Amino acid sequence: MFSKPNKPSSAAVRLESPEAARKVLACSLIAENVRVDGDLASDGDVQLDGALNGDLKVAHLSIGETGQVEGAITAEAVEIRGRVAGTIVAKTVRLYSTARVDGDITHEQLAVEAGAHFAGRSLRLGQPAQEQLSLPIAAE
Repeated sequence: MFSKPNKPSSAAVRLESPEAARKVLACSLIAENVRVDGDLASDGDVQLDGALNGDLKVAHLSIGETGQVEGAITAEAVEIRGRVAGTIVAKTVRLYSTARVDGDITHEQLAVEAGAHFAGRSLRLGQPAQEQLSLPIAAE
């Protein structure tokens, strides 16, 4: 008697956008007592509390206080509370006060908390790795 026809509302149509339909991936955890020797790649998020000796290529990486990486990191976003020895390439990088990074960081956004250790170069994404520092020679 008071039922409405079964047609989708405009709100339901908006929720079915490509972004909303994107598959949600579970976060992968490498626990404190785990050591990985080799490269690691994932389309999802990775929480690293153990040790990895190799290169990482992930969507989002969070390194806990006990986490250690010896190798290159490539990601959309990286949060570091542990140790990294190697290069980092990511849009956003955050070094917490317990972080220790020895290597270059290439980024769009970099945040470094007081107490964090960072020994390396900070390079902006899209800029050449090495700029020429020589002065032009005057023509005689």
